[in-house]
Amino acid sequence: MLLSIIILTRDEQANLPTCLESIQSIEAQIYIVDSGSGDRTVEIAREKGCQVFVHPWESYAQQLNWALENLPISTPWTMRLDADERLTSDLAEEIKQTLKSTPEEITAYQVKRRVYFMGRWMRHGGYYPTWLLRIWKTGLARCEDRWMDEHIILSQGTIATLNNDIIDENQKGLTFWIDKHNRYADREVKDLLMLNKNDRLLLAEHSTQASQRRWIKQNIYLRSPLFLRAFLYFLVRYLIGLGFLDGVEGLIFHFLQGFWYRFLVDAKLYVYNK
Repeated sequence: MLLSIIILTRDEQANLPTCLESIQSIEAQIYIVDSGSGDRTVEIAREKGCQVFVHPWESYAQQLNWALENLPISTPWTMRLDADERLTSDLAEEIKQTLKSTPEEITAYQVKRRVYFMGRWMRHGGYYPTWLLRIWKTGLARCEDRWMDEHIILSQGTIATLNNDIIDENQKGLTFWIDKHNRYADREVKDLLMLNKNDRLLLAEHSTQASQRRWIKQNIYLRSPLFLRAFLYFLVRYLIGLGFLDGVEGLIFHFLQGFWYRFLVDAKLYVYNK
């Protein structure tokens, strides 16, 4: 085997079967790190031949770094995948072929994420393509220690790109999505209230889409007036970024994710500083 895949889970019985099915053809070693599921997540994982480990949840970054430090990974490559994500068949085949013949100087690959919301691809509003570093040579990467918007930091080598997509489609419904983003807002406020040295590290080390977007967020968005910035960001995404072309589902998604969530973060910041 060339690849080990790490999937962090908690109550993911609605998403995990589709995720595991999409990576079956790669013949990778699959590690599930569960943080206390009360549903059939662990049972499903074991039925599919995954190695299951249990570790209490602190944050996504700390959970992933615990996995990188403690799992018995022996393959030359490691991949991070979320339970509500799946590989297209083209990406699965591309990974199999590419990892067999990777030049020595390339130590990581980034892939495009394609987000589906209410069954529809969110293709506009600056949301596609979103490039994510997801595959790296074992031992050469860690997850930056922050509460939200964490990225993989590569210690050496060059990042290459794959042509095909990861699909992000959560099957738990709108109420779960809203509750999750309310928790995300709490975590983002924690990040905004502390000095995070990893921000400068990411920007200095890699000129990736992630670092560029973070620079814009730190130097333009976060320096704009509280509350007004959420409204302006939504307008940019929905009108200039053509988010309206994503239909009714796009209106709901871009409004909730591009305005409501950002406004909620500002509201929590306002309450904290009041």
